[in-house]
Amino acid sequence: MPSSPPVCAGSKPMSRRFVLIDRDGTLNVEKHYLSDPDQLELYPGAGEAVRRLNQLGLGVVVVTNQSGIARGYFDLDRLAAIHRRLGELLALDGAHIDGLYVCPHGPDEECTCRKPRPGMILQAVADHRFDPAQAFVVGDKEVDVELGHGVGAVSFLVRTGHGAKAVATTRADYIVDDLAAAVDEIERLVGEVSPRGLLPVSH
Repeated sequence: MPSSPPVCAGSKPMSRRFVLIDRDGTLNVEKHYLSDPDQLELYPGAGEAVRRLNQLGLGVVVVTNQSGIARGYFDLDRLAAIHRRLGELLALDGAHIDGLYVCPHGPDEECTCRKPRPGMILQAVADHRFDPAQAFVVGDKEVDVELGHGVGAVSFLVRTGHGAKAVATTRADYIVDDLAAAVDEIERLVGEVSPRGLLPVSH
């Protein structure tokens, strides 16, 4: 799992559909600039939700803004330790992710990867060769919703983390209680052809 936006991968055939999940406030409990692997805590049902996505044959990647690096709260080595712990916790529920993409920049830096800019998704597309317009983006902030809309993906706002504050004004395609509820809806969608032209999942 790359700890910072990697260089573009080579050409590969198009892949299965993917779900792109925000980290803090969506997959794990929101904590102010989480910097200790021992404080990482998955939301109840989050590991099982990722396992269900795995079982559906969907690719799963995490896309996360981590400006704590730019602010000097922790470094890339500590972030890598946190993400190793994340992998361990998911494995306890029989789940895994296919990739993890990080923006380490601050909000005032002119990077291309900080959400809602599409850099992390574009890198995931380069690495895994999926169509972002056939993807799903799940997060607890409007920047996650905007990220999804920017690449043509279906967007979900969860009410965990900061999500409850964004419900009144969100442009999300779906508002759900948590990641598990998002997976319930994704499971329904991947079996349908919707007006947006969504295709059934390819196993």
